[in-house]
Amino acid sequence: LRRAGVAVRGMSTMASRTAVVTGGSSGIGRAVAASFRSKGWDVHNISRTPCSIEGVVNHAADLMDPNQAANAGNVIAETLGDSSVVCLVHNAASHDSDSAACFNADNMAIALALSIFSPGALTNKLLPKMDRGSSVLFVGSTLSDKAVANRASYVTSKHAVVGLMRSYAQDLFGSGVHTAVVCPGFTDTPMLRRSMDDEEAAGEFIRGFVSVGRLIDASEIADLIVFAAENPSLNGSVLHANGGQKE
Repeated sequence: LRRAGVAVRGMSTMASRTAVVTGGSSGIGRAVAASFRSKGWDVHNISRTPCSIEGVVNHAADLMDPNQAANAGNVIAETLGDSSVVCLVHNAASHDSDSAACFNADNMAIALALSIFSPGALTNKLLPKMDRGSSVLFVGSTLSDKAVANRASYVTSKHAVVGLMRSYAQDLFGSGVHTAVVCPGFTDTPMLRRSMDDEEAAGEFIRGFVSVGRLIDASEIADLIVFAAENPSLNGSVLHANGGQKE
């Protein structure tokens, strides 16, 4: 059966469960890999550096190049059985500083390659293997629906992620494959730590700006992503996990 150009596959009770995570070597991506592994999923990581979690299958690729993303997708697809529930987690991203006055085309190209072009190429390769109950999930940001100064490429790419997810929700209508964006707030990751010039001042800012008074732990985001994978009713949703930010 096909609907709206998408193959609809029946899910076997013996279907394997496989998570494919981009950028799973550190931060939120690594926490996502760990959370899926703890629940018995097979996990594949695609990144330039390997994920150190036991049992994770690593695929070396530079996701700034959509062709490398597609090649990794082909390799993973060959490992999947005839009946597979697949959760594809598009997590890899960049976090550069640029602005209207200091526009950097290279930064923008990298941000869009990581957030849009490579996710599109990878999804295209794995979608034929995705049975009902599978999912395509994106890691967005609080900045997926608002903006701050001096983060032009990051804000643009995270807004684009929501648009891509919503288009997928329509493209995959009736296929049994669901999609969503999980939008973390200030999360305790190496990437965020690197951006802090003064950790004490940053901590004071967080306590005054975030209702829960602390950074979000990467494991909290990971558990929400696994929840989204296992709950198709969230199809088309944008899920914010930021601890309640002051407006």
